[in-house]
Amino acid sequence: MSEKLLMKGNEALAEAAIRAGLKGYFGYPITPQSELLEYLSHHLNNRGGSFLQAESELAAINMVYGAAGAGVRTMTSTSSPGYSLMQEGVSYIACAEIPCLLVNVVRGGPGLGTIQPSQGDYFQAVKGGGHGDYKLIVLAPDSVQEMADFVYLGFDLADKYLMPVLILTDGALGQMMEPVTFPDYDVEKNKVDHSSWATTGKLTSRSQNVITSLHIEAEKMEDINIHLQKKYKTIQENEVRYEAINTEEADIIIVAFGLVARVAHKAMENANKKGLKVGMIRPITLFPFPTEILLTLSEKVDQFLVVEMNAGQMVEDVRLAVNGKIPVDFYGRMGGVIPQPSEIVDKLIQMDSSKTHSK
Repeated sequence: MSEKLLMKGNEALAEAAIRAGLKGYFGYPITPQSELLEYLSHHLNNRGGSFLQAESELAAINMVYGAAGAGVRTMTSTSSPGYSLMQEGVSYIACAEIPCLLVNVVRGGPGLGTIQPSQGDYFQAVKGGGHGDYKLIVLAPDSVQEMADFVYLGFDLADKYLMPVLILTDGALGQMMEPVTFPDYDVEKNKVDHSSWATTGKLTSRSQNVITSLHIEAEKMEDINIHLQKKYKTIQENEVRYEAINTEEADIIIVAFGLVARVAHKAMENANKKGLKVGMIRPITLFPFPTEILLTLSEKVDQFLVVEMNAGQMVEDVRLAVNGKIPVDFYGRMGGVIPQPSEIVDKLIQMDSSKTHSK
């Protein structure tokens, strides 16, 4: 195992991508993810890959389409407005079943908004974002270490399921510095043979490979959609990841992801010191969503509190998972404001008091 290095989240993610065998990066600068692009511009070309700054986010995602279609590890990164511009290309790539890694370092919106951190892109990330019936595997790190770790996982899942994988993080995690360790990752051992579909030049031993998302006949397009939905169901059965903390004796469960999960963890500890019984679930995969554990816990606890840096987005998936069995409350801050542990504790005390009075 390598020694620990003190790095920004953006730079740790970029270094991990190089060590994971990244061959093609295409992107356009936008705050607060520009360090990621800058790091790769300095290092990727000298370490076996190709870096190209595209003229726009639209160009970048279509360059990813082309390079990933050749069967090599390819990625792009951006922040919220830039990721919005990429949605058409992401939909094309999802339909064409091409593996690649996408990174959205979220900032406050809507509009150009602010460069401060936010989680306002949750709906866009897990509900498709672009047109048509498609999904991405979505990974939500809560530390600089996970910013790096999820690169290896993301590339491996993309190769396994032939689809784009999105790391959904935020401006604070991208900018903060923490110790990070890079695992011993064998690129050759983890390499997947994509020659059966990739556009690597026609061999005499096989028919030509054609990559497209255009299928004029309705029946053909339906068959492709049915195939994709079966794949997403398989992913939901096999790739759910979450962290459960203090859930055994809890009366209230906090549900939070990414940066906010760190704040919520501290709030949980402080609330427990005040005599409340609070646990926590941190979804690591936002798709596939940890529906089953939430449904199971709804049989044992009194309430859920969902905490997000938005107006309430993941809370809808929590309510769907619970299916009306218990109350699901929400606390959020918007526009780049990070909630404080004391605010969450105050909300928990209010919920606990309301529960007591209702009995």
